[in-house]
Amino acid sequence: MVTSHILYLHGFRSSPQSFKARMLHAWLQQHASAVSWWCPQLPASPREAWQLMVSGTRDWPLRSMAVLGSSLGGFYATAVAEHLGCRAVVLNPAVNPARDLVRYVGDQTAYHDPAVHFEFKADYIDELRALTPARLAHPERYAAVIAKGDELLDWREMTGRYAGASILLLEGSDHALSDFDQQLPFVLDFLGLRRL
Repeated sequence: MVTSHILYLHGFRSSPQSFKARMLHAWLQQHASAVSWWCPQLPASPREAWQLMVSGTRDWPLRSMAVLGSSLGGFYATAVAEHLGCRAVVLNPAVNPARDLVRYVGDQTAYHDPAVHFEFKADYIDELRALTPARLAHPERYAAVIAKGDELLDWREMTGRYAGASILLLEGSDHALSDFDQQLPFVLDFLGLRRL
């Protein structure tokens, strides 16, 4: 199935300036310009982020759309894919952000612009819990790029969560997937775009 629409969801404190998002978008513009691309700035509130994601993809074709996400964006991508029944690609996805982000409650700065501050509220932890899917109904609809060298998330937990998915397990790399250009062919193959 060739992908016609892509929703890219950035990680915690990140933005549409994510280098992975920009790299993928640049490839699409050069090789598959007919693909619709949307990479919104996600609100800090998971509930508001969810409303944005769902409303923004309401008219998209479920069979040919895909959602991609990195870190917290991978968690969101999973929630969207389970809700809509579409395909998803997750990049070092957060498995339990309600547990992991508790220590970030309070004032935060944006990764791509430290001058931008936002508050990550304690209420957001419950909002994350409310979005957590019980399990993957169709693991075959997922592709996951997981790095054993991830310094923030446990690769064993990630591979366990996405058991049954198409997994590219990297021996090294890091949380940001700084070598994402090397994983891009795997992502494009899953999306049916590499041979366009």
